[in-house]
Amino acid sequence: MAALTAAGAFIRIPLPTVPVTLQLPFVCIGSAYLGGRRGAASQAIYLAVGLMGFPVFAKGGGPQYVFEPSFGYLLGFIPGAFIIGHIANASTALGRCVWAMLLGLSVVYISGITYLWIIMRFLIESPLSTAAIVQLGAAPLLKDVLLCFPAAYTVIHLQRLRAF
Repeated sequence: MAALTAAGAFIRIPLPTVPVTLQLPFVCIGSAYLGGRRGAASQAIYLAVGLMGFPVFAKGGGPQYVFEPSFGYLLGFIPGAFIIGHIANASTALGRCVWAMLLGLSVVYISGITYLWIIMRFLIESPLSTAAIVQLGAAPLLKDVLLCFPAAYTVIHLQRLRAF
């Protein structure tokens, strides 16, 4: 699942601060399928590999990536994955999977936007208002919310295949 998350980083639309990628659907699918602890572990592995210098993040990799405005989203992948996996809990109910993914996304976005605000305000010293920073950080939210539905559908089918 860490490798799929890395692959999702390369399917992207570059934006100035937070690129739009397909990482979160893979976080959602992997976590709902693997469960909370294993889903969070897969994202911790993804983060560790990227911080070691492998270019698995949307804009590369390495320890200096912690200064990227979008790094907070990556940090949010771990608790977000745990929540998704814990709530979905190998469920074959579409509503439960979607609900779990939406809650996990909220954790990722809270982490990401908070980190973005801190970097923009204190490291970059951006003249942007807090509202503008939040708006930048939430730009990919609609895409991620909409992708929860096919991601949940995918998980349900994977769970049913596992049952055979």
